[in-house]
Amino acid sequence: MTFSLRALARVARARRAAEAAAFNQTLQQQTRSHHPNPLDDKGWKRTRGWAAAQAESDLPTTAHDREVERGLRLGLPAASSIEDRTIPTFSRGELPHFAGINTFMKAPFIEDIREVGNYDVAVMGVPFDGGCTYRAGTRFGPQGIRRISALYTPYHYESGVDLREQMTMCDAGDVFTIPANIEKTFDQISNAVAYVAASGAMPVIMGGDHSIGFPTIRGIASVTSKKIGIIHVDRHADIQEKDLDERMHTTPYFHATNLPNVPACNLVQVGIGGWQVPRAALKNMRDRQTNILTMQDIEDLGMDKIIEMALDAAWKDCDAVYLSYDIDSLDAAFVPGTGWPEPGGLLPREAHKLVGGVAREGLCGMELVEVSPPYDVSDTTALQGLRIIVEAMGSLVSHGKMGAHKSIIDKPFTPF
Repeated sequence: MTFSLRALARVARARRAAEAAAFNQTLQQQTRSHHPNPLDDKGWKRTRGWAAAQAESDLPTTAHDREVERGLRLGLPAASSIEDRTIPTFSRGELPHFAGINTFMKAPFIEDIREVGNYDVAVMGVPFDGGCTYRAGTRFGPQGIRRISALYTPYHYESGVDLREQMTMCDAGDVFTIPANIEKTFDQISNAVAYVAASGAMPVIMGGDHSIGFPTIRGIASVTSKKIGIIHVDRHADIQEKDLDERMHTTPYFHATNLPNVPACNLVQVGIGGWQVPRAALKNMRDRQTNILTMQDIEDLGMDKIIEMALDAAWKDCDAVYLSYDIDSLDAAFVPGTGWPEPGGLLPREAHKLVGGVAREGLCGMELVEVSPPYDVSDTTALQGLRIIVEAMGSLVSHGKMGAHKSIIDKPFTPF
């Protein structure tokens, strides 16, 4: 049986129409599936957000319940009109965020420093800006970070970490610094950090300007015979021998890498660059063969590769790693309250990923420096500093490395 040309054309048009209809139906199905059905296990329930919500149910509430009981015992039960009977009359503990005494994240203040070894982490302030060469004000950094830290809870949604439930932390207060004397202040800082490290607690230091980077690492190095690497995140090299004839905030890593168990080859500096790296530092970089990664390196290689390289170099033949984080490593738009703001630095999410990545292998201590509240706007810089600290602690907990530093402590505390 033969078909006319007209009939063949009709058949071809019908086939094309059917194909087009089938394509449109498929396209509509694909478009609809682009927005997953919340009730469909293949939809929203496959997102990380849903997985995080599910994971929270596995976390204990033991420490939270103990904190509530303590608040009621110490602060008196609430007035009879208050329906929530976990609320005391006097503010004790985490809530409300706008009230109470501003220790770091409302952690207990350890007035007797001899109790510090009972905790996994001891947060301490170093209110010193005698090493600043431009903007002062970082002596108020610890106060600023503690104040904004009241905003935070100990629980991090995405990682499923609750610092209150999975570790112990205290606020050890501030080191007594000597405003007019850098060297005496350095001895005070080393004395304090060495005591805390020798107790087994991990020292977390809130600066202060970056001159404290030398005495902090000196304190830890004094209570161990093991080798320590340093990951230093900054826009500035900080490896001159002197600045203005003193050991200022531009010099800590020249002197830290003079310590016998802190090799210069294990110093990794991330984010260095811009128009504020003095040429006086560069010869020391070359002579000591340190490891330098610029912002362009981060752009070219990606953060995952940068983290891998930093860990490889800092840990090579070392037994522990110390993290020194200068808040001015973030782009100046995000950290107006710092001594040497520099555009072109890290974005906050990049900084969080970097810190979490390098902390996952363990830290023997860390410092967050150069928050200057007199220049801050709406506590923005202090908040960024707080976030860096808790990102590091959260990573240590989630990767099972909290407390791993204790194995390197093999020398007794000897006062400076």
